[in-house]
Amino acid sequence: MAKKNEKNEEYVDFVVTARKYKTLLTKKYENRSKWHKPVPGEVLSNLPGTVMEIKVKEGAKVKAGQLLLIHEAMKMLNRIVAPVDGTVTAIHVKKGEQIKKDHLMLTIKPN
Repeated sequence: MAKKNEKNEEYVDFVVTARKYKTLLTKKYENRSKWHKPVPGEVLSNLPGTVMEIKVKEGAKVKAGQLLLIHEAMKMLNRIVAPVDGTVTAIHVKKGEQIKKDHLMLTIKPN
């Protein structure tokens, strides 16, 4: 059973080199965005920025490593390439659109 302090905060256990410690988690840690397993065929933006050019159309067959679009972020042009072989099923951005981090740009149905 977890112990609580006088503020009713719960201590959590963690183990480092076979020794067990108790600590409190920070609000920043508790409010972080949770990790989720990547979905094959979903192309997400790594940085906020602007879509400069789209090089494929819906229904196009693509190979892993093929150029899909150009994304400008932090004054740099980034080449976004296909993560898998497959067919482009949806394009979720337009040329000139400003997007946020982790925005779904394209969906590819893997072969």
